[in-house]
Amino acid sequence: IPLLRRALAMSKRPLLLFASPWTAPAWMKSNGDVRGKGTLKGKAGDKYHKTWANYFIKFLDEYAKHNVTFWAVTAQNEPLAGLFTPPQAPTIAFTAAQQRDFIAQDLGPALARSPHRTRLLTLDDQRIHLPHWAKVVLGNATAARYVAGLAVHWYLDAIVPPGCSLEATHKLFPDHFLLYTEACTGFFMF
Repeated sequence: IPLLRRALAMSKRPLLLFASPWTAPAWMKSNGDVRGKGTLKGKAGDKYHKTWANYFIKFLDEYAKHNVTFWAVTAQNEPLAGLFTPPQAPTIAFTAAQQRDFIAQDLGPALARSPHRTRLLTLDDQRIHLPHWAKVVLGNATAARYVAGLAVHWYLDAIVPPGCSLEATHKLFPDHFLLYTEACTGFFMF
């Protein structure tokens, strides 16, 4: 919080912060551990999903107490990586359908009821998952009304041309923005 305050004070224009969760508490996960392959227990609409959605609101509440607000949150950082991640990495696995249902039944309504004007982003994973992820999540009218845009990572960009992923997704869902949220150079040695 002190570093965020310093950055906000030094900026000549407002900073738009976003947050992205890595994992839920172990008691909420199917594998009983914050690390490794595991999903949220149960299914969308149940006590685990509602409680996880409320964690987002509590997170926003606590930062707001320190005058730090978030422009956006993502529903999960690298939700498909949770299926392939090394056993020590903290994560939650979501398929596009699971994330759609979580957004439509739990996270979207929780954010809408909250005092926060924080936007919600979906995907927050590799571009190779587009446009499929967008079709599943944004193709559902209930989920789509809660989602402002798609968060995208660029690590595997060389595999899928932008026309097949970004452009195709934008043509299907022009009212939802696409935003690169995670990237680095030198990820692949070749």
